[in-house]
Amino acid sequence: MTTTGTTGTTGTPDTGGRAAPGRPRGLRDFYEDPGVPVASGDARSLRQARMLAAALGPATRGARVVLDVGCGDGSAARVAAPLLAGHRVIGVDWSQDALRRASGHLPYVVRGELTDGGLPFASGSVDAVLFSEVVEHLVDPDSALDELRRVLRPGGHLMLSTPNLAAWYNRGLLLAGVQPVFSEVSLRAIHGRPGREVVGHLRLYTARALREFVAASGFDVVRLAGAPFHGVPRPLRGLDRLACAVPGAASILLLHARKA
Repeated sequence: MTTTGTTGTTGTPDTGGRAAPGRPRGLRDFYEDPGVPVASGDARSLRQARMLAAALGPATRGARVVLDVGCGDGSAARVAAPLLAGHRVIGVDWSQDALRRASGHLPYVVRGELTDGGLPFASGSVDAVLFSEVVEHLVDPDSALDELRRVLRPGGHLMLSTPNLAAWYNRGLLLAGVQPVFSEVSLRAIHGRPGREVVGHLRLYTARALREFVAASGFDVVRLAGAPFHGVPRPLRGLDRLACAVPGAASILLLHARKA
């Protein structure tokens, strides 16, 4: 899930309901499908890695432990590796298939969930958590942030990214009565909006909602930035990059917070 970098989903998705023959029966099966796209592109991963590297400082000052929670296939770790050299990055996902793929990019991978007993790490044992495009896939994001806060040391860093419901083009689409990009009404197909790929989004945030949600979970928000989305049509990508200067209108929200 999801989005480490590309991400897998480390929460417990709803597994109820039945799909048509040949379709996933629930979200767990859906996310186990390696064909499901789980990232918004390397540009987001690079910007997020730069924010994390700046927060941690070079490893010469002391190596830090970083969890990539919902690491998926490890693509984000691959992009971030040159900036996080010397720090210990551990990929965490509930999907064994994702962990097998992530092991090609990460030296350490661990199976873990944000629910059903929590992550297999002691309280206050982690310096930073990458939470890249996972929160939008979760049934219970409140408990997820509680668990991330538990494993972080006091003052530890949370680097969270998620699609922006209020992205610049979504504002125009809503005015035209079109379903916003990133939102989904079915696991089988896209209905009522541009795009063709179903990725299993359950929740979407605006910049204001994300700030308030993270702060209410016991974190101090340090910075909110924007990142582009690789799925924007090529003629509009210049505008998408310009929109990053106003995070509330950017395609992807990048939030840096610290455990209060």
